[in-house]
Amino acid sequence: MAKTRVLVEFGMGTSLRREDYTEAAKRAIKDALWHNSVSVAELFGFPKEAMIIDAEVGVARPERVDLAALKAIFPYGQPEITVTQGGLDVEKPDGAGRTVIANAAVSVSFDMESI
Repeated sequence: MAKTRVLVEFGMGTSLRREDYTEAAKRAIKDALWHNSVSVAELFGFPKEAMIIDAEVGVARPERVDLAALKAIFPYGQPEITVTQGGLDVEKPDGAGRTVIANAAVSVSFDMESI
């Protein structure tokens, strides 16, 4: 069997006021997921639990992201989440904090034989 990617989606999320890196990351993942309704598990005859989900999230401060909160987004499948340096922090006028922006790429794969 070989891990075969069948879907990639991209998303962006923000935390406008609280500088919450986890919330921005959650919104980025949800943005990627909620923009489609692709039933890839059924298309290939696999149970939804067989989905191998790889999510990569970029934020300016990766150490401030709660991975367990991100994994809880996925109702099924086998999510693996990587948080890396990326995204963007936008300073507000007069030093009143920052807006946190996160970017996400979510891939869905299955263990499949090559045809």
